[in-house]
Amino acid sequence: MRLIVSGGGTGGHIYPALALVESVLKHEPDSQILYVGSYRGLEGSIVPKTGIDFKQLHVQGFSRSLSLTNLKTVNLFLKAVKASKKIISDFKPDIVLGTGGYVSGAVLYAAQRMAVPTVINEQNSIAGMTNKFLSRGAEKIAISFPHAANQFPSGKVILTGNPRGQQVAEQKHDFSLSEFDLDPKKPTVLIFGGSGGALKINSAIVGFAQRFVKQDRLQAIFVTGRKYFDSVSTQLADLHVSSRHFVVLPYLDNMNDVLPKISLLVSRSGATTLAEITALGIPSILVPSPNVTANHQEKNARQLEEIGAAEVIIETELSAAKLYHDMTDILDDPAKLATMAQAAKSLGHPDAADKLYELLTQLIHENQQKKTNA
Repeated sequence: MRLIVSGGGTGGHIYPALALVESVLKHEPDSQILYVGSYRGLEGSIVPKTGIDFKQLHVQGFSRSLSLTNLKTVNLFLKAVKASKKIISDFKPDIVLGTGGYVSGAVLYAAQRMAVPTVINEQNSIAGMTNKFLSRGAEKIAISFPHAANQFPSGKVILTGNPRGQQVAEQKHDFSLSEFDLDPKKPTVLIFGGSGGALKINSAIVGFAQRFVKQDRLQAIFVTGRKYFDSVSTQLADLHVSSRHFVVLPYLDNMNDVLPKISLLVSRSGATTLAEITALGIPSILVPSPNVTANHQEKNARQLEEIGAAEVIIETELSAAKLYHDMTDILDDPAKLATMAQAAKSLGHPDAADKLYELLTQLIHENQQKKTNA
């Protein structure tokens, strides 16, 4: 297979793309893969480390208000489309996959103008602007949440799940919580506000930390985010919070190892996080970020809440007392934990990457037959 993958800006667009690439290479080791990203997004620091061929384009997002910067955005988009056509012409892909972000808009639009088959992978329950724009010209739209189906042209949608879920579910985890000096047999909550941390989640944890460390039946891994670590550590020290059952870290480099070992996750509700915990069957308390397009994190989270896989706390309703109560209520109830875990797993797609690979191969075959019959 000759495949161009494009997605950028945030990890939510990048990691599903890389998970799909991993599946393609598992099935067809001789495949030629090219990842096209932007200069502005995280992909520039993530993708090259994988060894995948990588090219970058200059793009930027639209301002939501009337602004002269939007004229520059349009100009950059048109230049990126032109550059994408050159990349496509040189690489000659069988198919092009977009996982979202402004850069994928230019790449897939160029491919569609050149009659190269395109597939969109939408990870959220609320479709992004770029994916909506591209959907009419795409052969198929692979969604992760059933609620996203009615936002795209009928007949083009297929529910595959997020490829990242399979990648996490299949990894071998030679890891124990004892590496954090924690008891592997105790119920453990992981609190993680995203790679940058979440100030209001951190504040709630600090607010009940004294109470938490006084009990000895539960344990926690509290990931503050690097920029908040020093201030949180100072606050906890002032409160004399210290316990071997309450581990405080700036970041987790081995999240994939830790997730299968925890009992409960407290986190934001980005699409990648939800793909991981549903594939693994992890109960959660979700605090959606309010600072996202179309409030999609809350809509993501509500779909887990509807089936009993998660509890949702809106940030304006978040408090130390409420989070402590809800968290301990779940952790102290093995039956509830088991029910939530089973519900989470029912929404997961531990074979999502393979499903998406099969879709790509089907479309390539159909396109080759059309060319033969033409």
